[in-house]
Amino acid sequence: MVDVVALFSAIVGAQFCLSGDDAREKYDYDITRQYLGKSLCVLRPANTAEVAAILKIANEHLVPVVPQSGNTGLAGGASISALQDTIILSTDRMNRILDINPVSRVAKVEAGVVLANLHAAVAQHGLTFPLLFGARGSCMIGGNLSTNAGGSNVVRYGNTRALCLGLEVVTPAGEIVNLMSELHKDNTGYDLKDLFIGAEGTLGVITAAVLKLVPTPKAYATAMVSVPSIDTALALLHKIQAVSGGAVEAFEYMPRNYFRRLAMLDPNAPMPFAKPAEIGILIEVAAASQRDAIALEDGSIPVQNTLLDALSDLMETGEVLDATVATSEAQRLEMWRQREMAFEVAHSAGTPVTTDITVPLDKVAVFLTRANIGLMKLAPKAELIEVAHLGDGNVHYTMCVDPDDKGPVAKALQTAIYEMVEDVLADLGGSFSAEHGIGVAKLGSMARRKNPAALAVMRMIKAALDPNNIMNPGKVLP
Repeated sequence: MVDVVALFSAIVGAQFCLSGDDAREKYDYDITRQYLGKSLCVLRPANTAEVAAILKIANEHLVPVVPQSGNTGLAGGASISALQDTIILSTDRMNRILDINPVSRVAKVEAGVVLANLHAAVAQHGLTFPLLFGARGSCMIGGNLSTNAGGSNVVRYGNTRALCLGLEVVTPAGEIVNLMSELHKDNTGYDLKDLFIGAEGTLGVITAAVLKLVPTPKAYATAMVSVPSIDTALALLHKIQAVSGGAVEAFEYMPRNYFRRLAMLDPNAPMPFAKPAEIGILIEVAAASQRDAIALEDGSIPVQNTLLDALSDLMETGEVLDATVATSEAQRLEMWRQREMAFEVAHSAGTPVTTDITVPLDKVAVFLTRANIGLMKLAPKAELIEVAHLGDGNVHYTMCVDPDDKGPVAKALQTAIYEMVEDVLADLGGSFSAEHGIGVAKLGSMARRKNPAALAVMRMIKAALDPNNIMNPGKVLP
């Protein structure tokens, strides 16, 4: 019997081949604590060559490999789960920012770079990588790419796929595929880059990337707004887009119960409205030009005036009920902190049932109405704690099925809720997965709802690139 752990240890060094229970714990346990397992060992390679050597041995000896970056995923895509005799390949030591090119506005980074560290590095050049969400202090670029992460700025900049020009990937056979192009146009055959983005490590290991950067906004206008309905919220979005020249960066939905749960979790959090809002919107507009950011004689900032004027007009018509506009950076950051506490808020009510769906913008209100009716039939005590990236139609439809019961939700009930949501989505032309990935959490949805012909093509691609099925087996494909 070949001692594969010894073979792997010889590649990365004994100190970076973790086999003890304590050393492996933070890798074996996912952030949700729902997908638990026990790996054979955790390997922490230092570079792409070591990744290639690991995968060659794993492929030869048929050892399953789970790639892992920051381990902040919510769908179990980087988890061990029920897999046996599996290794975790962590990219956390591959954390170098290889190059920042202010002229081309690109950054070359390794997969283990923490998103917040990239933000800080490029900020020194007056640039930003416009991927933004609450886990940025721990999530890593490899995971962002593997799940095609979204976040709050999708309304202006798109998902991670739209922010990537090139990749370096190691295939299951240990071959290094160099796709590290800085080109905005390159029509040389199949777009392999986009094949690996969003594949959740089932086709290979992303080890490096070329990422697009944009100029750091000169100023922000940020507000919490109370509106009477989702339809009026979307009217507000379109008006602000029109008067700002398409400068809306974020448009986030937080309903009344979210603020109620937030106040229970953090009693000192300042509430943005004099009267609790049924529908709260966090809106942020960014000024790209100096003329919109330089203070006028009265001390006001043009981009903030644009937002204030639009909100004032809509308050007169009743389309906006109340608004708090940030007058300092500290107040702006507090508004964002409240939105980015969504994970903690959802879990404060017990073990939540979480879905990550998307529908066309004009169908968001319809989805919520129909899904809420369906939910009450299945779980009459359910308490919704949903939030949404409303600007792109992505709803995190989350609920505690019984606030009096903090235990895990019965599998049958959870499946019934998923199927009900899927039924509503099918009728509205939506998707059961928007930005968190499939992992293991949505395998049932994939089996029930994904087009069979599309699934067949995916399986053919998987079989062609990973015939021994060593790469993150049991994920994505049901």
